[in-house]
Amino acid sequence: MGVILTDDLLENMDEYKLIDIRSVDAYNGWKENDEARGGHIKGAKSLPYKWLHYIDWIEIVRNKGILPDDPLVIYGYDQKKTEEVARQFERAGYSDVTVFNSFSEWLERDLPMEHLERYRQLVSADWLNQLITTGNAPEYDNDRFVVCHVHYRNPSDYEEGHIPGSISMDTNSLESTETWNRRSPEELKEALESAGISSDTTVVVYGRFSFPYNDDPFPGSSAGHLGAMRAAFIMLYAGVRDVRILNGGLQSWFDSGYGITKVPTENNRLPFGVDIPRKPGIAVDLEEAKDILASPDKNLVCVRSWREYIGEVSGYNYIEKKGRIPGAVFGDCGSDAYHMENYRNLDHTMREYHEVAESWKKVGITPDKRNAFYCGTGWRGSEAFFNAWLMGWDNAAVYDGGWFEWSNNDLPFETGVPE
Repeated sequence: MGVILTDDLLENMDEYKLIDIRSVDAYNGWKENDEARGGHIKGAKSLPYKWLHYIDWIEIVRNKGILPDDPLVIYGYDQKKTEEVARQFERAGYSDVTVFNSFSEWLERDLPMEHLERYRQLVSADWLNQLITTGNAPEYDNDRFVVCHVHYRNPSDYEEGHIPGSISMDTNSLESTETWNRRSPEELKEALESAGISSDTTVVVYGRFSFPYNDDPFPGSSAGHLGAMRAAFIMLYAGVRDVRILNGGLQSWFDSGYGITKVPTENNRLPFGVDIPRKPGIAVDLEEAKDILASPDKNLVCVRSWREYIGEVSGYNYIEKKGRIPGAVFGDCGSDAYHMENYRNLDHTMREYHEVAESWKKVGITPDKRNAFYCGTGWRGSEAFFNAWLMGWDNAAVYDGGWFEWSNNDLPFETGVPE
């Protein structure tokens, strides 16, 4: 392997594919090594050292478009880890591999960097542990926080073990069990106040992913981290000013070596403090969804699987009709209604945001447009929304009713592969 110096890299950046082996959180913007600036070298791909020993490592590399003929420059915090990743590339048949061991100099010289716009709202397990154990953490200036272990009608998911200090939150308290839309302002106020959450509370949400099984009567009971995205969206809609998501959910907590507890936590009731909703514009209802479909500068984005989109399956055991909303853009999700492979890494952390933006751009989903994401009942749409919102796309929204509402209102629909 070769070694490149800062000035040479700066002069020849367009000739290399840069590989950032730090954590996804450092890549997004968190300063995990007391560095002068957060983020990653402009144009770099995220390939954390953590993934090096995954059996699917080479498939991850290929899926990121990192090909054997590409000249690579690899960098991170730790020189030994950087060289270890470089050797792994060489063993995999990559012939032009170089390491850059002067990342700190790059930062000090104010050279080109990028970061996720709202990276502060996507936190690591280390950050959360520091917050819980000390009451303080980087880029946190509040005096009150609540950690929510989110689940769907499955209290045993919390009882069998949760992050110390977290409370149990059932998504049923935030969304109607009849329509699966967000609950009324009065119901949301009651649910949040009962949980000890005010508009000024910092709320960190997470869930457990347990490989949902579609033939289960309630598959969503095993998709807790997807449910956490839904809870975070509804809290943001209601008016919680500082909603944060544990990147990767409970899996990240385990991966970082932290333990769980069976000791429950309950909060004292607290006034919410503002009228609900505080951010009504991030939620789209049926009539606006129809208006979006009629507008050339807006997108109704279908975040469902391909089989749902073409009408082979409805995706849910409680939705009868199969098909798609005519004119909706296919945003994909992954394999089925309870998986989000196209928006997540193997460790359930959010996928590199440049990759999401690039895949969306190919089908016309761009930040200048009003993009309303929908799925069957709102969970997957909420996760796609957060991918956009974290990038600073302030026109993003969730069409709350989704396919469930559309198909129950005798509205036009399509099946088959679109022309």
